[in-house]
Amino acid sequence: MDFQLNNKVAFVTGGSRGIGRGVALKLAEQGMHVAICGRTQESLDQTAADIRALGVNAWAFPADVSRLEDIERFVKDAVDAAGRVDVLVNNAVTSTSAPFDELTDDEFRYHIDVKLMAYIRIARLVLPHMEKQGGGRIVNIGGMTARIVAPLRMTNGVTNAGVANFTKQFAGYAARHNVTVNCVHPGYTATERIMQVFESEAKQANIDIDAVIAKRTADIPLGKLIQPENIASAVLFFCSPLADMITGQSIAVDGGSSEAVIY
Repeated sequence: MDFQLNNKVAFVTGGSRGIGRGVALKLAEQGMHVAICGRTQESLDQTAADIRALGVNAWAFPADVSRLEDIERFVKDAVDAAGRVDVLVNNAVTSTSAPFDELTDDEFRYHIDVKLMAYIRIARLVLPHMEKQGGGRIVNIGGMTARIVAPLRMTNGVTNAGVANFTKQFAGYAARHNVTVNCVHPGYTATERIMQVFESEAKQANIDIDAVIAKRTADIPLGKLIQPENIASAVLFFCSPLADMITGQSIAVDGGSSEAVIY
């Protein structure tokens, strides 16, 4: 299927690993040129090489999105390199898996900076470019802790709920510039980060990590962990003409694990 994205440009934060890498590759498969940022040069270089192997341009920029100066440099350098930005996928993430009484103010602040504030700041910076070229798409990745209680992931819950709210608030503003803003909530996705979360849960409960994985998988009606490419497919939909009139929405890609009724 032609999603009409050929030769357009996407910026993906946290684009070198996990969900971000899956998104970057999925968009590249549709002919998009992709600029990614992340904190590890080796994984940035590898993902950029894999994107180029699909026949499109790729640019990789080291950045710590908790720092405003890094965000500003990424957007400037990426726009200078690519000449435009049609799609922004906000995906950068951090995680502190711990009970409430072990979480410090600094850990809450850092998570808010990496996730919520970074999303706000990058959206603010790319919006004028999208406005100038007549429109664009912004997709925010915010985990299922926006909708569920997860006792060992409270900082995730606070920031992801903020991401969902920001998505709705910002969508109303950006619409005047023909920019849509939507959110994807990944369920338990098979990434390095979620495996670290499972390890923390296993340690807290004094059980084997395989038991945690088995329990989490059993909690998913479709019976398997989500893969990064599953999240990437939802992002692709929001970036495509199929979603021209969809904005301010949040969709869960969770294999049916959330029992809440959201409407």
